[in-house]
Amino acid sequence: MLIKGYDVGPLVAGESLLARPGFWSNHLLALCSDGGCAERPVPEWFGEDGADVDALSEVLFDPEHWPVFRVETEDGPGAVVIYRNMEGDCGTDYLLTHPGRGCVEQIAGWGGDFSGAGLTWRELHRIADSPSLAAEGIQDTAIRFLLLLPLLTDPDVPEAASARLIAALAEVDAPQDTASITAEHLLGHLTKRSGHDPTWVSPLSGS
Repeated sequence: MLIKGYDVGPLVAGESLLARPGFWSNHLLALCSDGGCAERPVPEWFGEDGADVDALSEVLFDPEHWPVFRVETEDGPGAVVIYRNMEGDCGTDYLLTHPGRGCVEQIAGWGGDFSGAGLTWRELHRIADSPSLAAEGIQDTAIRFLLLLPLLTDPDVPEAASARLIAALAEVDAPQDTASITAEHLLGHLTKRSGHDPTWVSPLSGS
C-alpha cells in the first residue's frame, strides 16, 4: 500500500483487524489510565481478555507489516491511522487527508505520550459521521469514532459526549456494565490532557 506524503514503512490495509478480539484494548486501554484512578483498567472493560490482547498485539505491532486504517469522508478532511512499527520507534501516527490534495498531513502521534495537534469534539463527530461510501476503508460510524478518539484534544466537550462514547463502546461489544466507567476514564484522560495548553488550536481551524 502506498500513501503519498507518508513514505516510510511496509504499509498494509488493517481494516480486517478491527473485528479481531483484542483490538480495542490495544488501541484504547492506555487512554483509560490515569494516576488518580482507583481502578486499574483491564481488557475486560472492552469485553476482551489478556490472551486476545497479546495475540493481536503481535500482529498490530509487527515490524514487517504496518497496519493502516482509512477513515475517509464524503466531503471535507478525512483521516488515516497508521501503526508505526519502526524498530526503536513504535507508535501510532494520525494523518489528515484533504480533498483536492494529493498528500496527507501528519498531525499527531502516539508513542507512550501524545504529541502534535488533535481534533475538537465537533471535528471528531463530523469525520466519524460522514463516511465516504465510494472510498476504501471504514464505513461504520461507531468504529470510525473510536478509532479517532485518541485525537480528541478539546477541553470543552458537550454533555452528550459520554452517551455517544458509551453507545459506540456497546456497538463494539464492550459489556454494558463496564461501558460507562470505560467512557468516564477515556473522557477524563482526554479532557485532562487537553487542558494543559491554553494556546492549543485544531489543525482544521480555518479550513
